[in-house]
Amino acid sequence: MALEEMEKRELLRIARGAIEARAGRTSASTKKDNASGALNEDSGTFVTLNRKGRLRGCLGVFASEDPLWKTVERMASAAASEDPRFAPVGEDELPEIDIEISVLTPLRKIDDPEEVEVGRHGLVVASGNKRGALLPQVAVEHGLDRETFLSETCVKAGLKPDAWKEGASIYVFEAEVFGEKVKDKVL
Repeated sequence: MALEEMEKRELLRIARGAIEARAGRTSASTKKDNASGALNEDSGTFVTLNRKGRLRGCLGVFASEDPLWKTVERMASAAASEDPRFAPVGEDELPEIDIEISVLTPLRKIDDPEEVEVGRHGLVVASGNKRGALLPQVAVEHGLDRETFLSETCVKAGLKPDAWKEGASIYVFEAEVFGEKVKDKVL
């Protein structure tokens, strides 16, 4: 799904509204009965929040029956308040929060780890009831090669780093990634 610039701006506006509502700055009401195009398609999405260049929250889903705008709204609110690694975002933090949205393609199981393209693919590694995921931009931002990317995804799943060599299932996906910087906030 290729989003138009106007759609990206609208999704960022919706995400910011959800985060501000969750932090208590505004009331939550982002009704979008007039949404059209890609905003009404169902898609997995992750919303990442950064504060001063550091991760502040990130949650998402790989599939949703809701329209994209509603999934972004829900995941933005969850990233601001439900990521178990962080306390909920406070109202005083809002001016320093940058939002990044990743709109995902469906997961595709692969049998050959050589298919993983760093910079293009995100990963999900699963074994038993353990599952870990890393977005495509993580490998690029941290300078990971294919094997390290696979190993880090295993670690995120709570598996041994080489579980990807020992029968764990590997899935790839792609993402359209866009966001805002505090100085370029979309309102």
